Amino acid sequence: MSQSPLSSSTIPLESLSKLDDATKKDMSNFIEIENSKQKMQMSIHQFTNTCFKQCITHVGNDGTLSSQEDLCLRNCLNRFLDTNIQIVKGLQNMK
Repeated sequence: MSQSPLSSSTIPLESLSKLDDATKKDMSNFIEIENSKQKMQMSIHQFTNTCFKQCITHVGNDGTLSSQEDLCLRNCLNRFLDTNIQIVKGLQNMK
């Protein structure tokens, strides 16, 4: 469960209510951007776990990947990047 940045803030809520509209808007934008960054990091983490579980069959002592594992990870990464690019383009077109 994620927590909004303001819920763990040390800024008293009374102080926030005294801010002018421009500052409130700036803070709201900042929080929205930070939440987006957090969501992207969570997606990357989930993607990494998924690709690792799917592609890595054996962890050797020397830390190297087999050619099949390497190819699998590359394909998994490319699918992830292509999907994110399409999502971003779709979101930009919605504006």
